[in-house]
Amino acid sequence: MDNSKSQVVGQSYIRCLIDKTNEDWINLAIANPLEILLDHAHCERKAAGVALQLMFRYVSEPGLSEVLSPLAREELEHFERVLSILNARGKKLQKLESPPYAGILVKNIRKDEPLRMLDSFLVAGLIEARSHERMKLLSIHSPDVELSNLYADLLKSEARHFGIYWKLADERFERNTINLRLEELAKVESDALVKMHHEPRMHS
Repeated sequence: MDNSKSQVVGQSYIRCLIDKTNEDWINLAIANPLEILLDHAHCERKAAGVALQLMFRYVSEPGLSEVLSPLAREELEHFERVLSILNARGKKLQKLESPPYAGILVKNIRKDEPLRMLDSFLVAGLIEARSHERMKLLSIHSPDVELSNLYADLLKSEARHFGIYWKLADERFERNTINLRLEELAKVESDALVKMHHEPRMHS
């Protein structure tokens, strides 16, 4: 799928981000660029894991692996790129306490199929959409030219990624069913960010 088409099919995710990121997060992120970068490395690694997990869970689903395998590779390429910048700045990959954001969303994925599949696509897409929004803010506000350019460059891929998850859902479920569930999960996503996790994280 080309970038322009991905952005079009993914616009439903962007519209469903109920609350925009506030200035408190921007200020926290800008004040802690290396910790945000380290967390970003973990986010890219986890995003690759999500794509692989879906490939293995739905191994017989037509057309799924063909889309998710290259997505997982690209997420790992981004992980390696971020890791390279960290290493060049004397920062090694290490564990970080995760904010509750992703865990809250995952807990709202329904257990029964095919609802589990739908929710998994929508949750992954919402997380990608929020990442896109915040990378754009970092590309605009970061005073560090290298990091600003990094986030601006990765925006193109993030737009394509949430578009991919939208298209996977759209090919398998009725549009009305998708939109209704997306509204519900978008409210969960918004509520997960209401009480900000006061550590510099991509999804705090």
